[in-house]
Amino acid sequence: MENNKKFRLEQQTKRRYLLLRLKCGFTALLTQKNKQLALAAYVAVAVILWVLRVPLFGLGADQPFGEMKRIGFENLFCVGFIAGIAGLILLFGMPYGGKCIHDNLQRIGFINSAGETPLLTARYMDNTNPHIEVLEFEANGIPLTEWENKREKIEAALNIHAVKIREGESKRRILLHCVPAGNGLPKVLHWEERFLSKDSFVLVLGESLTGRVTVNLAQIPHILLGGSTGSGKSVLLKLLLMQCIQKGAVVFIADFKGGVDFPDVWHSQCEIITGEKELLNLLASLEDELEHRKHRLKDAGCPNLDTYNSRTGAALRRMVFACDEVAEVLDKTGLDKQGKELVAQIESKLSVIARQGRAFGIHLILATQRPDANILAGQIRNNLDCRVCGRADNVLSQIILDSTDAAERIPKDAQGRFLLHDGTVFQGYLFDEYTALDKGGWAYEYTANHEH
Repeated sequence: MENNKKFRLEQQTKRRYLLLRLKCGFTALLTQKNKQLALAAYVAVAVILWVLRVPLFGLGADQPFGEMKRIGFENLFCVGFIAGIAGLILLFGMPYGGKCIHDNLQRIGFINSAGETPLLTARYMDNTNPHIEVLEFEANGIPLTEWENKREKIEAALNIHAVKIREGESKRRILLHCVPAGNGLPKVLHWEERFLSKDSFVLVLGESLTGRVTVNLAQIPHILLGGSTGSGKSVLLKLLLMQCIQKGAVVFIADFKGGVDFPDVWHSQCEIITGEKELLNLLASLEDELEHRKHRLKDAGCPNLDTYNSRTGAALRRMVFACDEVAEVLDKTGLDKQGKELVAQIESKLSVIARQGRAFGIHLILATQRPDANILAGQIRNNLDCRVCGRADNVLSQIILDSTDAAERIPKDAQGRFLLHDGTVFQGYLFDEYTALDKGGWAYEYTANHEH
């Protein structure tokens, strides 16, 4: 860019920033009591100086050149008073630490084509979470995508964890929701019984920088989990299923490894399926149950399971089908014609449940670590609205989240760290499955009183 054009753009930005500071200063003066008190103190001092100007500054008529000095002082005083008011308003409009933030962003080269850095216009606490601070910037032509792409550099430059980056009232404004770098996620979180949500069918996934992360199966009925080996995907799946059991759901688990991933304590609380034909029979029965519930809800004039149970006094339980490695179930590679037909039938029934299961309380929680977009059919995948991905490569992250964010935002050595479809990073809970699902424990006591 030519030097004179660059200089002209810089001057335009400075003028715009000056106007922004005046506007922010006026807003702060109108809304913040401490700013009003500061202005009142300034005016009070000015009034005292004005009243006592003659004896304090020797402006009496009996003094040499007294009248001339008085007139000159009064003119200068008025100009200084007005300039002081303007200076205070500009000061009120300058967020704390704005210059330091500007310099740190410039150091990492976060600039537009004219060499300009985004300008901090305001900083305040998030009204939805008192632990989160919002930094509001005039973007100076740097789009949201570039902020996202340079998230790690911005975090390092400002010594923060960026919880969320979004556009403000216009595309010129960027809002950076953040917490101090020292307030990051712990590497290990242990589950406690008190964490179980009391809301109808809300499942707790873990904790983010903003608090507990949950998913409501009554609203988002199906979940797709992804993550490479050692990412903690299976632990998170079990955590969700444990909560489903405690909340009284009927849980079915497809485990084609002979059930070794789910020890005996699970077998007493849910049904484990280990073969394709057995799985097809189960899915057929779930499809029949779906049709049965569809007629019952239609006859009762109820839009969903919770409303039906509430109005009729019935106790229809939610049903959850889970699979720890759905690619093992749906992969047709190397199968003969009969085997492929069997998988196609399984796929078809999963698709029906994925499309229609929400209103009737029949849910899917499918997990995979295999990065193959061809295995999970679009009709199934597109209806799994809750997407969660742990440590993964670009391909698996793209399959699960439709982006490579999991590969970029989750450390390569992280265990139990996940990225939700809405961009939330969270740490999943570790739990003792033997304690949680033991017949003498709290899960059994809850489910023992519900009929299938």
